[in-house]
Amino acid sequence: QLKLVESGGGSAQSGGSLRLSCKTSAYATLNFCLAWFRQELGKEREGVAFVHRNGRAQYADSIQGRFIISKDDSENTVYLQMNDLQPEDTAMYYCAADRRVCYDDAWNAPLKFSNWGQGTQVTVSS
Repeated sequence: QLKLVESGGGSAQSGGSLRLSCKTSAYATLNFCLAWFRQELGKEREGVAFVHRNGRAQYADSIQGRFIISKDDSENTVYLQMNDLQPEDTAMYYCAADRRVCYDDAWNAPLKFSNWGQGTQVTVSS
């Protein structure tokens, strides 16, 4: 079972920043493609950002230019740097990983990921 452990969530003011981390099993960032999803209460889980095992990043239109996804293969960790946070960014943020999605241009669907972390809460106040 692939390990995915998120951390770094918390509270922020509008316009502030947070950095989320997703610690994975050894070599996972080299063998899997990973993504960050988020889910507000009562809403569907939505993709935020994706990083291919080759390092290529993709983003949801809703966060373009504000969030940056990156990975550190030596630390087996994926990061989500979130800048200019807004109240609508308030959600539980999840890290997800899968191998097959590496061959799929359309990453932005929860069903395409078979490994999930427990999530970390982000709350942004105005």
